[in-house]
Amino acid sequence: MERSQPRRQVAAMKQSLFDQGLLDEQFIQLEELSDDANPNFVEEIVTLYYRDSSRLISSIEQALKERHPLDFNKLDTLMHQFKGSSSSIGAKKVKAECTLFREYCRTGNAEGCMKTFQQLKKEYASLRKKLEAYFQLARQTGPMETACRPK
Repeated sequence: MERSQPRRQVAAMKQSLFDQGLLDEQFIQLEELSDDANPNFVEEIVTLYYRDSSRLISSIEQALKERHPLDFNKLDTLMHQFKGSSSSIGAKKVKAECTLFREYCRTGNAEGCMKTFQQLKKEYASLRKKLEAYFQLARQTGPMETACRPK
């Protein structure tokens, strides 16, 4: 099989992640940090993100269960950490949900926090699944010559 076809598939898959609004420029900046010594740098960073952020999600879920009354300051602090982590990998939709959640914390809107957190978890899981597929295909293809900016 020709090597360029799988590379086009990887590029198309990555472009799709940008077209769907799942990733932003930060992801490209991470890719630019990959080199011959560490060609899987981005995958390693994303893997660490999902490992560490799953603990934050659990902490947020726990804080949301301690309802009467909700500790909006605690929730905002936890979500601030989650937003920062999400920003560092370029998780655009996840970051947007974090911003909305934090706004609900500032206004004391418990229902808004609950609904937004459910949407955030969906976006988070969707991105994870799509990135896993992307990295799997990228590993099969081999290292790209350079990171490509999305259109």
